[in-house]
Amino acid sequence: MSRPAAVAERHEALAARFEAFRRDPAFGTDAVSRAREQAFQRFLERGFPTSRDEEWKFTSVAPIAATAFVTARPASPGPDAIEPYRVPGAAGRVVLVNGRVSKALSSVGDLPAGVAVETGLGVPAGPRQTPSGAFVDLHEAFAVDALTIRVAPKTVLTEPIEVLSLSDVDGAPALLAPRIEVRVGEGAEVSIVETHAGRHDTASLTTAVIRLDLASSAVVHHVKIQAEPATAFHLATLVAWLGRASTLTSHALTYGGRISRNDIMVVLEGEGAECTLDGLYVADADALVDTHTTIDHATPHCPSHERYKGILAGRAKAVFNGKIIVRPDAQKTDAKQTNRALLLSDTAQVNTKPQLEIFADDVKCTHGAAIGQLDDDAMFYLQTRGLPAADARNLLIHAFAAEVLDGIKAAAVRDRAMALLEAKLSLAHTEQG
Repeated sequence: MSRPAAVAERHEALAARFEAFRRDPAFGTDAVSRAREQAFQRFLERGFPTSRDEEWKFTSVAPIAATAFVTARPASPGPDAIEPYRVPGAAGRVVLVNGRVSKALSSVGDLPAGVAVETGLGVPAGPRQTPSGAFVDLHEAFAVDALTIRVAPKTVLTEPIEVLSLSDVDGAPALLAPRIEVRVGEGAEVSIVETHAGRHDTASLTTAVIRLDLASSAVVHHVKIQAEPATAFHLATLVAWLGRASTLTSHALTYGGRISRNDIMVVLEGEGAECTLDGLYVADADALVDTHTTIDHATPHCPSHERYKGILAGRAKAVFNGKIIVRPDAQKTDAKQTNRALLLSDTAQVNTKPQLEIFADDVKCTHGAAIGQLDDDAMFYLQTRGLPAADARNLLIHAFAAEVLDGIKAAAVRDRAMALLEAKLSLAHTEQG
């Protein structure tokens, strides 16, 4: 069968699933069902992206298009299923299983006054829309639940809120669509830890969407940890709108998945807003990790900082595309972007592309990219000081990653991220050796 025919067949399979979904009570009525119909029609018209699409030039989703996914069924794992992913000391915990909020596994009773947690697709989606695309369209078409976190003005949380999205798929490949909305009032501060993990090695497709809406002077610390199995496909979209003098700090950590992609878009809407986008990805075997970021400077006096690092072993591939837009009125913009990758094998590959679109005069914008292997001189120096080669290698790798991980505010989250890094590097070293 030719590739176009195979892709068409997969579209037909998805169309059949969507038709069956129409008979499911979760399909919804009125506005929800109309939004589903419109999203799926957009998907059918455009299909999966190909290498002819500039934004997907180096990322082939052919393995996804060639898989007949079913809609993920409800599952009810026990408390032991979430133990490996819990963050000690969290202010509250919300668990989604196969895209549905699990009240049995969630714990939000101790959240302070000023913090509200709502569930269900009936929650108003807000005035802004998520940029459309094939995987966002699939998300909109098949999402069965949504989580909304509201933080009232002046509310300050000292401990993070944990959101765990768990796939519990054991059988046919399944499509999951976790959705998170975070709306933070004026002068409020909150930390969100978003973790994606899986219980089985069955193939799955996660189409995650998270929207962050920051009012004036709000502060949000967001950490995303993607630790799904090596059989998983993870295509996620994060969109953030920043009001006047608000601050967003984001850490995107990718440790799992066969194909993983983060599309991140931050709009600096209010004067004096500031964002920091940091990321670390670790990939081995035949994994592919793709990061596309867009920082849109729409108003004056808005600094942005972006730092992404990758560690690649085996035949892993990575893509980094960082776009900075400076609008005509966004004078006094200060934007910095760096992307560095560490290759632990001769067969790992990285494609990196910075993009600057500047339409204002009084700005400072810098970018830099570096791709290389472990420094031979540093290895030699450490070994002459008595460190075995394996220990010297690990020390240099950890130093490379620590620059990103050390920026995570909550110590428990930072420790969790480091532990996952240790486990991933140990596995990659075993496969290399």
